[in-house]
Amino acid sequence: MSLSGKCLCGKISYTCEGEPVFAGNCHCTACKKSSGSGSAPTIFFAAEHISIVGEATYFESMGASGQIVSRGFCPTCGSQLFGKPAVMPGMIAIRAGTLDDPSMYKPQVNIFTSCAESWEVMDDNLPQFLEMPPPQK
Repeated sequence: MSLSGKCLCGKISYTCEGEPVFAGNCHCTACKKSSGSGSAPTIFFAAEHISIVGEATYFESMGASGQIVSRGFCPTCGSQLFGKPAVMPGMIAIRAGTLDDPSMYKPQVNIFTSCAESWEVMDDNLPQFLEMPPPQK
């Protein structure tokens, strides 16, 4: 699989090769605040499978996991493109709305549903976790 995307102004672009490790909608308060939405649709790739052109500015904050999340924004247009959660070392999260073809996003799960807003509509066919799902073996 090959995915590509960019920020609103186009100064930062990326390509992702290979299969994503994880894709889901996060409803935690930090993701809602950083995305300005009811959830953050996100795709995780191993860092070595992502090529980034341009320089993102990173902001660190505490994630719902209790660990730091570094969120990467375009310093020109402010688009949030990337996330680097300390709880998932070696992974980079891509915000699905920045994909050149957002229809390629296939969420597998909804997480932190305990924080979901009453007006947020979730796909009942996807697994839902009140917090973070248990690690896969």
